[in-house]
Amino acid sequence: MSGASDKARFYLEQSIPELHELERKKIFTKDEVSSIAKKRSDFEHKLNGRGSVPSDYARYVEYEMNLETLRRKRTKRMGQKNAGHTGQKRISFILDRGTRKFHGDIGLWAQYLDYSRKQKAYKKVAQIFTSLLRLHPTKPELWIYAAKYVMEDQGDITGARSYMQRGLRFCKQSKELWLEYARLELIYIAKITGRREILGLNSPLYEETSQSALNDQEADHIALPRITAEDINPSLSTDEPADQDVPQNLSKTPVLSGAIPIAVFDAAMDKFKDVSLGERFYNVAIEFNSMSCIAEISKHIANTLMSLDHTSPASISCFIRQPLAGVQTSSPEFPAILSVILKQLRIQIEAHASLELVDRSMDWLASCISAGDIDPDIRTVIVATLSRLMGQYRTMIQTKGGGSGDRAAHLLQGFQARGLEKLFLSTLAWSAEVWPLHPGLLTLKASVAT
Repeated sequence: MSGASDKARFYLEQSIPELHELERKKIFTKDEVSSIAKKRSDFEHKLNGRGSVPSDYARYVEYEMNLETLRRKRTKRMGQKNAGHTGQKRISFILDRGTRKFHGDIGLWAQYLDYSRKQKAYKKVAQIFTSLLRLHPTKPELWIYAAKYVMEDQGDITGARSYMQRGLRFCKQSKELWLEYARLELIYIAKITGRREILGLNSPLYEETSQSALNDQEADHIALPRITAEDINPSLSTDEPADQDVPQNLSKTPVLSGAIPIAVFDAAMDKFKDVSLGERFYNVAIEFNSMSCIAEISKHIANTLMSLDHTSPASISCFIRQPLAGVQTSSPEFPAILSVILKQLRIQIEAHASLELVDRSMDWLASCISAGDIDPDIRTVIVATLSRLMGQYRTMIQTKGGGSGDRAAHLLQGFQARGLEKLFLSTLAWSAEVWPLHPGLLTLKASVAT
């Protein structure tokens, strides 16, 4: 135990100048400083002794964070400048020691990353990711976390792609990593599209004043002539005219047209040949339904799935609803497209009599009601279709079996969240009879009773 005591004493001695300064500036009283020293001594002996666990480091860090918060509040109230010794360095040092000793504890690493991000210690975060991924290269969630951090905090799509591609080399069987890679690229396109809209690059670059406006004697404004830099300084003029179509042509580049998410999807399909995975790609894509490229991306995904397995409920579901991709519920085209889709849905259900297809169809039809700007008449049509599909769903379960309480509970939660009270209650009544002991259904039933 002498070795552990020596280590504890060594670390405690390093904090003596800090405690002296806090007492000298009257941020803490002498008794409070003694209490801090005793508390740190207890933690250090526990950490350096035998039998220490990761939670010991977590509690030590929590104590130091609370202490640092108190120090900052008192310093601000007393109008003093920040002391030369801050808690940030000490907390980072404790977490560094903890991750070195318990390098397999992901929770401790996550706490280290979260604290460094809050402190905006970007170099430290990069070092932590390097060490963490070197020790745990086969954990896909860590590569995803690193890529999201680089994208969200630093706006570095190149660095985020690098993390994703390196992760795919180590986690070759991770489907989740492929999905998040596609989502990352779609987020990037959404950000670029948003910036173009803010800058007005999606509209004509120049608008010439119409002659009618100039001749309008009743206009309440004066149309001024446009003056350019060349009018003031003719030497700036060049023989070659500026290409005014360049900003508009940028929207046709492979990046903004969705070529990269499509390439990620194709690579994943070549590797896994999994229709269910393809359906998950489709669901990720339609999360960005407001982007113009989504129609092309979703069409490619649906056609690919149909070519892989045209009898799969997942393929049929994506193929049926694909025309709605990129179409807003408030647009004039929505009712006509929805009408065609509902007819196609009825034909496919009659042809295949698939319980899974009915299940999937109710799921995405209910999601259409979530839009706040949907027309009341269209809502009525969708609710009537859902009621009819639920009747078919119940009949199939009673005659052929299948289904599950989990899926029924999932559908019921969707109905309840969207205010479909009548459909919710009728479905809950027969579902509770088919799966009387399912915990999710019991919870929903209890919520209605209260």
